[in-house]
Amino acid sequence: MRFLSILMFLTLLISCSTERPSGKTEAEVLFKEAQDLMKDERYLLATERLNTLRQQYPYSYYSTHAELMQADILYAQENFVEAAAAYILFKDFHPRHKKLPYVIWRIAESYYFQLPDTFDRDLSPGHEAIKYYEELKRVFGKYEKANSAEDKIKEIKEMIQQKEQYIADFYFKTEVYDAARFRYLDILRNFNNKELRDHSMIRVIKSAANLEQPQSCEKHYKVFKTRISDKSKNELDRAYKRCMSNKGSES
Repeated sequence: MRFLSILMFLTLLISCSTERPSGKTEAEVLFKEAQDLMKDERYLLATERLNTLRQQYPYSYYSTHAELMQADILYAQENFVEAAAAYILFKDFHPRHKKLPYVIWRIAESYYFQLPDTFDRDLSPGHEAIKYYEELKRVFGKYEKANSAEDKIKEIKEMIQQKEQYIADFYFKTEVYDAARFRYLDILRNFNNKELRDHSMIRVIKSAANLEQPQSCEKHYKVFKTRISDKSKNELDRAYKRCMSNKGSES
């Protein structure tokens, strides 16, 4: 009985091993095997086939395709850090490849999916995602995925804005006014949200007032009074007057 079981197992194994895709070369066969395994989500075995292909046939036509498929496997496994690195490596080594728009889009997406759920954590992947989404729009604006890039950029920038305001407000509330003023000025240089800009201009003046620096208040007020919205102008004026009368303001 045990002998029959072993025999059946060996027969099945031999049968499976002979059911390989057809191809003109071994490299092509290995690549097709990897494709089939990837479709079945058997990523480990697919990776083994691709590694064999690249090691044994490094100058094959399919070797380049294997590099891209390896990045796709990492992406499918949601290993987004490694996927981004693999796609970037492919982009660097094959700058004229016909699938370059796809590669740039996948780099951006790999960084996008590394973003945390809340803005108060590390958002550095967001900056990288924006860089590659912008590159996709600029260089391959007609690529089908380029249309969705703008929405992703907007979403990421909103998270970054929220974080920058959170940090600036934290410094202001904890009375670290030098750091708060620096952050608010940085917001004014980098963001266009009207409400956030109004809030930042007023807080720059208030920070200078609390630091008892009327000259700084005067310098910034001359610029801000023509840029702030009408609904916030009175609050800016009040903050400036308090500063010039040497009455530090609290929020």
